[in-house]
Amino acid sequence: MSGAAAADYLGQLMIYAVAIPALVTLPIVVFGRWPNLREAATLAAAGLLFVTVLRALWLFEAIGGASVTLWEVFPGLSLSFTVEPLGMLFALVASALWIVNSIYSIGYMRGNNEANQTRFYACFAIAISSTMWVAFSGNMLTLFFGYEVLTLSTYPLVTHSGKPEAIQGGRTYLGLLLATSIGLLLLGVLMTWQVTGTLDFTPGGILAGPLDAGAIDGRMIGLLLFLYMFGIGKAALMPIHRWLPAAMVAPTPVSALLHAVAVVKAGVFTVVKVIVYVFGVDLLANTAEAGWLLYVAGFTIIMASIIALRQDNLKRRLAYSTVSQLSYVIMAAAILAPLSVVGAAMHIAAHAFGKITLFFAAGSIYTAAHKTEVSQLDGIGWRMPWTMGAFAVGSLSMIGVPPTVGFTSKWFILQGAMESGRMTAVAVIVASTLLNAAYFVPIVYRAFFREPPGDAGDHAHGEAPLPIVIALTATAAGTILFFFLPQLPLSLARQLMIGG
Repeated sequence: MSGAAAADYLGQLMIYAVAIPALVTLPIVVFGRWPNLREAATLAAAGLLFVTVLRALWLFEAIGGASVTLWEVFPGLSLSFTVEPLGMLFALVASALWIVNSIYSIGYMRGNNEANQTRFYACFAIAISSTMWVAFSGNMLTLFFGYEVLTLSTYPLVTHSGKPEAIQGGRTYLGLLLATSIGLLLLGVLMTWQVTGTLDFTPGGILAGPLDAGAIDGRMIGLLLFLYMFGIGKAALMPIHRWLPAAMVAPTPVSALLHAVAVVKAGVFTVVKVIVYVFGVDLLANTAEAGWLLYVAGFTIIMASIIALRQDNLKRRLAYSTVSQLSYVIMAAAILAPLSVVGAAMHIAAHAFGKITLFFAAGSIYTAAHKTEVSQLDGIGWRMPWTMGAFAVGSLSMIGVPPTVGFTSKWFILQGAMESGRMTAVAVIVASTLLNAAYFVPIVYRAFFREPPGDAGDHAHGEAPLPIVIALTATAAGTILFFFLPQLPLSLARQLMIGG
């Protein structure tokens, strides 16, 4: 295959990656009355998507990037897809975890006799399609479009139960994410277009040229950074974080989607992409007005960890842990050192596998034992060893302990902070690691080293359904596997800085 033909085929693969999960919504709806066929269609589409992304990765490694234009809005501005290292990494993580999450969803939705299962699978597929759109976006206009579709497609998932608390949580979710994206992010995108005349992602940053030409100054850079960072509400910087714990009313597979596969990952992915390709690492490093981001991210890491300590509800504790862990990515990018940016990209993948394992375990506990509070978990590890063993692995990854991939990403962030003399970031990493241990270790201790209450047998008779156990075991294994075999995510993360 010639270089031009390979580039064209790579462009087609990006379109296929977006189209496959979108198109499977039709058979999901048609087969709604036949759950086995409906779920078979979901699994088939998830497998086909992963193979498509793997094929795209193979071509990307062989020929480098490629682009395809979907629609030229007007000269110089189009909806387009581009393959680059960060997007490739995001697409790989999301497509792989869609398979595992689909397996998990079969066990959870059936095990809990959830209503509206067809709507659940259809909206989930649309969310994955918009995630692929975000991953392969070639400019900020394309990314903004996919970002908004992701918000709208996940709203019915958040409100899935239809209960008053779910409706209220959904309003908070939708209101905050739309208000920040339209009120702040869109304004930043428009200002960038006005100043630069382009929204195409560019190695070194598209704002570097206007700054050198005197068209913008440090104050404008600081303002644009504010609009982007707080406009990307899915990244959950405080105080734009309340939507995330509010969305915990959703079923656990949705929580896993929000926290590990798509929504928050789309947020921090966009943050890293904007810092590397819109602003440029060198530009921000030489702009005093951009220094505030590191401190806001550090504050979010510590404060969210402190709040997590006080949560007895397991899913809410995990939610505030997510708020904290997301700001690891933001702080790593804000350190503006090559090693820390590599760590930011690695932490997107590391957090995905670790946190989805934790939410899978929380859903397994609810399905098998009907327990939702940390204080109810005494002795549960002996009745649910696979579930709580996986939870222990996910916890170690969130803390940053080997042999889990969370250690690898934190190591790069810490090295970048020390290399650049950012001792505030070093202090935040050390303090937050201790806080992570303080709110995860007691859960594992309760599960394995405390006696169960006398009535425990009335509510728990063993593990959750087999699909749930298979899924959480697979993601826990992945969390360990990527510690020993980090070459693929690490290679893509390093290419990000070579290209940026």
